[in-house]
Amino acid sequence: MERFKSVKIASILGITMNLLLLIGKAIVGFVTHSQAMIADAFNSAGDIFSSLMTFIGNKIASRPSDDDHNLGHGKAEYIYSMLISIAMFLMSCMVFKDSVFSIIQNKKYNFSIWLIIVCLITIIIKFYLYLYTKILYKKNNNLLLKANSVDHRNDCFITFFNLLSCLLAINEIYFFDGIVGIGISLWIIYTSFKIFKESYDVLMDKSIAEEAKQKVFDIINKHKEIKKVNHFNSTPVGYRYQISFTIYVDGNLSTFKSHEIADKLEKEISNKIEEIYLTVIHVNPIDIKK
Repeated sequence: MERFKSVKIASILGITMNLLLLIGKAIVGFVTHSQAMIADAFNSAGDIFSSLMTFIGNKIASRPSDDDHNLGHGKAEYIYSMLISIAMFLMSCMVFKDSVFSIIQNKKYNFSIWLIIVCLITIIIKFYLYLYTKILYKKNNNLLLKANSVDHRNDCFITFFNLLSCLLAINEIYFFDGIVGIGISLWIIYTSFKIFKESYDVLMDKSIAEEAKQKVFDIINKHKEIKKVNHFNSTPVGYRYQISFTIYVDGNLSTFKSHEIADKLEKEISNKIEEIYLTVIHVNPIDIKK
């Protein structure tokens, strides 16, 4: 399936690029004793973990339904997105702590042109990965890709301010590095909570969005033979939903005819609404004379 293939390519690309950035940042960071660059290196290590979680989660989610998992393995996408959000949170807490200490201790480091070069290369690579994964997310509506896209975007800002602090360090202005680190870490914490909540909602079987539900009822209302609808339920299956509801039709219709109405409606809903994975309709007779 193209959706899962796209995520696989994005995750492998993310692992490869982040591994190269990790090596470069670590070498330059430890040589110059730049806490910002060392923290950025740890950030790249966290990105490798995120990309690895994306790869594993996508691989599991792409498996078809089986006897043990009748609705497939789609929720793996949200379990691993939750793991990514936790990794983002832990990484940001570490950056927050290091930033506070750098301000308190007024840490200084040895400026090197390589600090600027590594920052510029990181920004270029991360911005490309951000655009790439964002396009894939919009195309495939995959939360793993969204989590990775947000992570790449955050990295662009982190490294940009890292670059700015390097430039200020030329004039022996070191405190800015810590202030920026605190601000960015708080922003990443907020972002990680948003991704965590989105994953949590799906795993806790949050109902389908009202907009999609209204699309279902708009289709149902076009069928005049359906007199009443109730017991509407929805269950998330990966990034889509299984819905079920009961329709009431004229009790004088034959069993074959009433179920034919339901069968056609099931196919119509599943074909016209992208959010719907499976539609299950129960048919009840009603006395239209009352």
